[in-house]
Amino acid sequence: MYQNQLSFLSPVIVSRCLVFLVVNSFPRSMSCKCLGWIIVFAVWLCLVSCRANKISSVFIFGDSIADVGNNNYIPTLSRANFKPCGIDFGKPTGRFTNGRTAFDIIGQTLGLKNFIPPYLAPTTVGSVILHGVNYASGAGGILNETGANYYGRIPMDLQLHSFAKTKDDIISLIGKPAANKLLANALFSSAMGSNDFVNNYILPPASNHTRKLMPPKIFIGILISTYRRQLKTLYGMGARKIVVTNIPPMGCCPYIRDLYPSPDQECAAFPNNLAQLFNRRLRRLLVELTRKLKGSTFVYADAYNIVQDIIKNYKSHGFEVADVSCCGTFGKHSGVVPCVPNSKVCPDRSKYLFWDPYHVTENAYKIIAKRLMDGDSKDISPMNLRALSKI
Repeated sequence: MYQNQLSFLSPVIVSRCLVFLVVNSFPRSMSCKCLGWIIVFAVWLCLVSCRANKISSVFIFGDSIADVGNNNYIPTLSRANFKPCGIDFGKPTGRFTNGRTAFDIIGQTLGLKNFIPPYLAPTTVGSVILHGVNYASGAGGILNETGANYYGRIPMDLQLHSFAKTKDDIISLIGKPAANKLLANALFSSAMGSNDFVNNYILPPASNHTRKLMPPKIFIGILISTYRRQLKTLYGMGARKIVVTNIPPMGCCPYIRDLYPSPDQECAAFPNNLAQLFNRRLRRLLVELTRKLKGSTFVYADAYNIVQDIIKNYKSHGFEVADVSCCGTFGKHSGVVPCVPNSKVCPDRSKYLFWDPYHVTENAYKIIAKRLMDGDSKDISPMNLRALSKI
């Protein structure tokens, strides 16, 4: 009981207090040797606390919400390596937002010195890969055919194929036993599924015909079955701490709002219903995988709940506009034409929830990252990222 009550006391603070008390309270006649050993103990306590986070590398899979530049290196219409993208990052990098992504911020919070680099960057070689690699690709999906409207993209199966090559490179660098240990302690993140709806199932003009041939439950069943195979493959290659982000309320993004306008100006109901159906199946899948795959911990990151809360209470989160994109044109929500080179942007990006018709701003990602790091079971379960980083 007392341990829980005192858990807020950082070992760093305790060690500093111990040194202070020792230096100021013990008799001056006390031997330097004895005093020295007490100070060494305090420093050791501090070092133990610094090592509490066991995550030293992060491997990221996903679509445009996690892409940090892989699409720069493939022929595709899904790009973000131009101004004004990255306007608050300092330069365009291929991130589909104005600044950092949630995964960038989480990596910094975990103490990583550098952002996780894109797999296809020519500099992502050698010892760099020991700290993690980002395989995410804008327009990518769980299904290989998803995102064909953007021509080039890297679906989940190909991202896993790239990770297999990375694993071989890690083994070449440090040997198989050390590589297996590195991967077992690494954080793996997957954020997939949105494009399988937005750029596949509900993509006009063929979406009505597609839904007649394949009802939502059947399509979602195919997605879950495919995702199960992919996540088991990731486990088979050594991943043990795997965070899977669900689909956010896609019916609330400016693009969908303009595509499916609502008389009461609310979010589009049908796409959000699809997301909720998928998310319920995904949650059950992760519980199943954790139970069946020895030594695994699959964590369900509820982006839907977090983003929905931000939209409903946007003013209390510091935003002034929650339904119009900062960088986009045409349509009531500036969601018809995406952010293109040299687009005009809103005067104060910190006040906008959405950066472009599909993606949120860095300020929104800060909130998402914080709640995934330290949130309760409504945001992330069965544990948050801070707890996961310590096991």
